[in-house]
Amino acid sequence: MNFELLVNTIQQAHSTFQQSALKSVNRYLTIRNWLIGFYIVEFEQKGEDRAKYGEKLLSELARSLNLKGLSETNLKLSRQFYAI
Repeated sequence: MNFELLVNTIQQAHSTFQQSALKSVNRYLTIRNWLIGFYIVEFEQKGEDRAKYGEKLLSELARSLNLKGLSETNLKLSRQFYAI
């Protein structure tokens, strides 16, 4: 194997596996977001057909979680994603 072939082989392997990793991450983030939305809706509804909003749940939840990527806005979007 010559040097140029080595470089091309490594670049191709890197590109292929990086694309696969990104697809997997996107898949799991989609599942995570849907599941977070489910948990929020179930908590809000407490078994009822409709939730009672206005209790500042999402802002308190975001503050308590204190996780990157789970801001109040992202929690709202997850709840909306579950609802569709």
